[in-house]
Parts: sequence; structure tokens; C-alpha cells
Amino acid sequence: MHELSVTQSILDIVFDHARRHESKKILKVRLVIGKMSGVVADSIRFCFDAITKETMAEGAALEIEEVAYTGKCAVCARSFEILNYTLLCPDCGSTDIEITGGLELYVKEFETE
Repeated sequence: MHELSVTQSILDIVFDHARRHESKKILKVRLVIGKMSGVVADSIRFCFDAITKETMAEGAALEIEEVAYTGKCAVCARSFEILNYTLLCPDCGSTDIEITGGLELYVKEFETE
């Protein structure tokens, strides 16, 4: 489960910023995770709860915004959600698709005291 190392990296980033600002406790962490990022949101939640015990983030709320897998056709300019991993424009049938969303994985913000 690589989500454990991903979660640890996320917390390392949050802890580093919190310490620089002399924060005592992390109250909330907000993440953005794309549906095609290769990371399972539920696994991140599980790992977050497990590895925040006895840290400044123990008891912190974790909010995850999941971003749909989306694309834009280079031929007809239609933007659409990509379903069933099919990179095919639903309007013109082109396979010339630019991925516009769904690969994200980042800390959007966090709250401390």
C-alpha cells in the first residue's frame, strides 16, 4: 500500500510548515486527489488516522476533494469527463484528447492553532 508513504509525505509537508509558523496543533488538513492520481482516498484516510496518533495532528480533520478525470478534445474543443478510461471524444470521436483534470495530488490548505 503506497498510500502509507504518500500520507507520510503529506504530513511531513504539513508538519514542516506548522513548525515554521510555531503552531502547536494541526486542526484540519485539506487534500485534492484526482481520480486518476493512483491514490485511493479511503486508504489515505485510514493511513492518516493511524500515523497522526501522538503527533501535533492527532484528532485533526481530514477533508479530501476528489477531482474527476476530465479531458478536452483537440479537434472540436469539447470538454468532458472521461469514463471507463476511454480517451475518445463523445462528440466527434477523436482520440486527440488533452487530459485536463484527475491527476492532481496536493495539500490544498491546513488549519493550525
